[in-house]
Order: sequence, then C-alpha cells, then structure tokens
Amino acid sequence: MTRRSELLAERADALADADAYRPNRLEDDQLGHDGEQLDREERAALRRVSGLSTELEDVTEVEYRQLRLERVVLAAVWTDGTLEDAENSVRELAALAETAGSDVLDGVIQRRQKPDTATYLGKGKAQELRDIVIAVGADTVVCDGELTPGQRRALEDVVKVKVIDRTALILDIFAQHAKSREGKAQVELAQLQYLLPRLRGWGESMSRQAGGQAAGGQGMGSRGPGETKIELDRRRINSRIAKLKREIAHMKTTRDTKRHSRKANHVPSVAIVGYTNAGKSSLLNRLTGAGVLVENALFATLDPTVRRAETEDGMPYTLSDTVGFVRSLPTQLVEAFRSTLEEVADADLLLHVVDGSHPDPEGQISAVRGVLNDLSVGEVKEVIVVNKADAADPEVIDRLIRQERHSIVVSARTGLGIDALGDLVAREIPRPDIEVKAVIPYDRGDLVSRLHQESEVLSTEHREDGTFVHAKVHPPLLGDLGAYLV
Repeated sequence: MTRRSELLAERADALADADAYRPNRLEDDQLGHDGEQLDREERAALRRVSGLSTELEDVTEVEYRQLRLERVVLAAVWTDGTLEDAENSVRELAALAETAGSDVLDGVIQRRQKPDTATYLGKGKAQELRDIVIAVGADTVVCDGELTPGQRRALEDVVKVKVIDRTALILDIFAQHAKSREGKAQVELAQLQYLLPRLRGWGESMSRQAGGQAAGGQGMGSRGPGETKIELDRRRINSRIAKLKREIAHMKTTRDTKRHSRKANHVPSVAIVGYTNAGKSSLLNRLTGAGVLVENALFATLDPTVRRAETEDGMPYTLSDTVGFVRSLPTQLVEAFRSTLEEVADADLLLHVVDGSHPDPEGQISAVRGVLNDLSVGEVKEVIVVNKADAADPEVIDRLIRQERHSIVVSARTGLGIDALGDLVAREIPRPDIEVKAVIPYDRGDLVSRLHQESEVLSTEHREDGTFVHAKVHPPLLGDLGAYLV
C-alpha cells in the first residue's frame, strides 16, 4: 500500500470514529434544533456516483488509445431536491462531457446548503477532490454549475489541473457541432460573452501602469508599458462581439424574410421543440422524410431545419426542427440563438418532444418550458409528444399522459403512433375558413395553383368555360378570386 493510500485510509477511519460519537436523533431533539440541518454523514463525505466511467477497457482499440481523450472527474454540489435528482444531473453532465470528447473517470457529489463562495466544494473537500484526481490520473475537473471567475481560479489552485464549469462544457459542444455560418457566429458570440469577464493574465501580462507619484507623471517610472495585454484582449473581444452582433442581425433579416413569405402565403408552421437527445430530428424524418442528421448524442442538431409537409387531405404546412434545450442552459446561448429560436415564437403549433425513457421526463418538460417562457412563447398551442415509447416504462408513460392532457405517445424509431400524430397535427393547425365556389378560366392556371398551395380544396371539376373549384380560402386569396366567384 502506498503512502497516499495509507493517508486516505486513515482519513476514512477518522471520519468513521467521528460518526461513532454522533448523538442519536432523540438526543438531537433534546439538545435543540437550530435551523435546517444537514445530516452529518452527508456533510462529511463526497458521495461517489457509480457507473459513470466511459473509459474503454479493450486495449486492442489502438486508434482510440492513440487519440488519448481528455480524462475528467465530475464534481457537483447538492443543494436541494432528492439524491436521485442530484445523481441524474451528474449523469447528464457525464453525457455532456462524453459528447465533448472526453473520458469520464469518476464523479463526486457534496451535500451543502449552497456552493462555497471561494472554492465551490469547500476547502477540505477540494483537497479530497485533488486526491481523487491524482488517484485516477485525470487532467480536467468539470463542475456541475456555473463557477464565478474567482471560484474557478481558487479550485484550480487546489486541484492543480484545469477546471471548467457546465456552461463552458456546453459552449464547447456547440462549437464542435455548429456547421452553418449563422450557427458558428452564434456560438462564437456566446463564447466571447462568457469569456469576457473571465479573462486572466499571467506574469507581466497582468502588470499595470506604475502607481503612486509616478502615476501622476512625476519622476522616473512614470512611463509605464501603456495598454496591458489583458486590456488589449478585452478591447479586441468587445470589438469582435459588436461585429458578430451586426452579422447575426443581417442573417436574421434573411430568415425573417423567408418566414414572412410563408406567413403571407398563409402556410401553417409547426415547430418541434424539446430536450436535447429527445428524438426531435428522428420525428422530423418520420413525418417528412427530411433525412437530417440523427445521432445518439447531445446537441447533434444546432442549425434549424425547415421542411414542407402535407396533411392527408393535402393541406400544406411547414415543420421546423430546432436546437435542443438542456437544464441550466447558459443565458449566453439563449441570447445568441434568439434569432434562430424565433421560429418557435412564430409557430402555430408546438410539438414538445419528451424522452419517455429518461429517468426524469418531468424535469425535462420543466426545463424546456422555462426556456420557452424566456422567449415569450406562452401563447402558442403545445402538444406533448412522449417519444421512445418502445424503450420507456409503461408506468412512466401512463403518468405523463395523466399529467399532460394534450399529449400523444409515439416511437420515432419503430413508427408507433406516427400516423396518429399526423392526424393530430392536421386537426390542430389553423385552416382557411371562407368557403368559396369559383370558375377559373384555363388561362389563369396560376390561381388554380395558388388555391392548391394556400387553401383547402374540397373539389374540382373541368368545365367548358374553365376549372370549377370548391374550396376554403384565406381573405387575401378571396380578393383575387372576386371576378370568378359563382
């Protein structure tokens, strides 16, 4: 046994001895209860989360070994909710870390009323985390929360390896997955807004102009280095942020033009929203045959996809696949992707996709609705689509159906419930409501084409003087048909 192992064993024995002298519950009550107390065992230990390691054990996978993925340990502070909620949050963080391209070696949770203002975990537990990092050979610590610049710096000083928080991890995943020009600009904007207050210099790059009398231009030492490196970096970042905002505003104009064109033609729009990896893209492919990327990874879709679809009776509508949401989605990302997410705000119907096989589907629904409220989407009609029914527990599905009155159960993988979902969309999307009958001359084929594209055609008949059409239309098209009404 190594000296470090002996020290860890002695520390565990000391904690066990301390617990032996802890008074029982009755004695606690007799001594008096001072506010909300946390159990001694929970406060004194870092709780290990089992089953997180994603490191491959097959040494024959030479390419993987040569790649040498980043090795990380996860750390979380459990402040409220149940232990199951805390472990689910850490498991989600492990999935995020794996998506970003790393090996999760271990994960720990500390029970506290609030994160330590200095080192997030508390000084003693930060040192224990340092021991775990050394024992497993990790080179990065990922914290399940947003760290202040001071917390990150202080924790790095203790654990002696790189420390990042949940926000930085999500931003890194977005940077890897962004493909379009607009997506890349949005991600870069979010990253710079996150980085700006966290600029850190080392050595002389942090030096400032001389102080004291010299600062007033008196005597030797008054001629300082001028603008320091960190000040230059801050100015460059601010300039880049301003440029990116202008570019995104210009791209937003193009997107708005397309959206307004669809609105002018009265084409109903349906937006697919939901938690990341809930199966939104798979559902879009099932409903429209769009062929967009489907991957069992978080945030596989960043660039929105809009596809045309039709109901069984020929009524056209559009389906939009949007970026997935996640619990504690960084505010920088919500702001940067606001122009893209406006597709949701302008939709006539929301298909809110929920992963029925997830340990906490209700938590996913709450997280998504929280982001939607930030986007002021409360007035759009919402349908809960419980996906992955083939892998979900029937009791969980029954519970969701009882809780959400406007809901439907499907499986995008097997096709279960897809036809019923199509019928539901056909009933819920707005339809033209003005019934007309018109005989359109054969030289006005453009009007007949518009009727089929923008209205609900009930019947057609070819006559001597033209095409007889019985349809339901919107007011703008009624004006164009005025001369041909019968």
